Amino acid sequence: MFKNLKYDLQRILDSDPAARSKLEVFILYPCVHAVINHRIAHWLYKKKLFFLARLVSQTSRHFTGIEIHPGAKIGKGLFIDHGMGVVIGETAEIGDDVTLYHGVTLGGTGKEKGKRHPTVGNNVLIGCGAKVLGNITIGDGARIGANAVVLEDVPNEATAVGSPAKNIIKANATIIEIEDYRGKKKKMYNNMII
Repeated sequence: MFKNLKYDLQRILDSDPAARSKLEVFILYPCVHAVINHRIAHWLYKKKLFFLARLVSQTSRHFTGIEIHPGAKIGKGLFIDHGMGVVIGETAEIGDDVTLYHGVTLGGTGKEKGKRHPTVGNNVLIGCGAKVLGNITIGDGARIGANAVVLEDVPNEATAVGSPAKNIIKANATIIEIEDYRGKKKKMYNNMII
C-alpha cells in the first residue's frame, strides 16, 4: 500500500503543474484520500465485509466528493483532478496512470447484470463531465473529451468526443490535404475534417 501511495503521489506531482510537494498532495488533494480509502474498502469488500466496505466508501464520499464503489478495481497512479462529482461503479476496472477530471462517471446503463461498468486501459485521460457507460472497453492511451457520452468501445490511442461519442482521431492515422467542391484546401485526419 505504501509503495502504491508513493507512486501515486509522484504521479500527481508529475501530472499537475499546481502541485508543489508530496506533502501538499498527501494532505490537500481529495483524490489521494479517496484512493487510500478505496484501497481499504476494496480489501474489506474482498473479505466479504460488505457493510464495512460501503461504510468506508460512503464516509470517503462525504469528505472528498468522489464516490468509488468498494468493488471497483483500480490500478496504480490514478489521478482524479479536482475530483468533485466523480462516480466509479462496482464492476469498473481502471488501469495504471489514468487521469479523470471532475464530474466523470464510470457507470452502468441500468440494463445489465454481472459486469456492467467500463474497463479503462492504461494511460487514459477522461475529460470533465464525461459519462462512460456500460460494459465497454476504453483502450490504452485513449482520450475522452469533456462531456462526451461514451456507449461503445474506444480503441487504443483513439480520441472520442460528442454525445454519443464518436472516435475521431487515431495516433497512427495520416493527415492528407484535399480540395473541397469550391477548390478550398482542407486537411483530413481519420476521415474527419480538421
